[in-house]
Amino acid sequence: MRFDVRSREAGDGIAILSVQGEADAFTAPRLKQEMLSWLDRGVNRIAVNLEQVTYLDSTGLGVLIGGLKRSRERGGDLVLVCPNDRITRIFEITGLSRIFDMLASEEDAIKHLRGGQDG
Repeated sequence: MRFDVRSREAGDGIAILSVQGEADAFTAPRLKQEMLSWLDRGVNRIAVNLEQVTYLDSTGLGVLIGGLKRSRERGGDLVLVCPNDRITRIFEITGLSRIFDMLASEEDAIKHLRGGQDG
């Protein structure tokens, strides 16, 4: 399965990372590198869009947890865009749905990361 991570800045120091395909032990390091790249540039508010993710294993979960920790250490946050029921279920089963803010759309994620204020 193809794996891709695309990212863009949404303004106000917010990055959107769109992930596609299988996030596993072989591909998750690319996601980690992309997150670290934004954090190294001082962008500490990140939304990871998992809408197109077809598979997520423990390595992928670990990368997301690490990104959340690093974002918060820098005074920011990391939220997930996860309208995919199958992927959302993984977060519920593992208890990670209590740790991550999971939103239905990129627009909701951006609003959340801006502190609930409209654009």
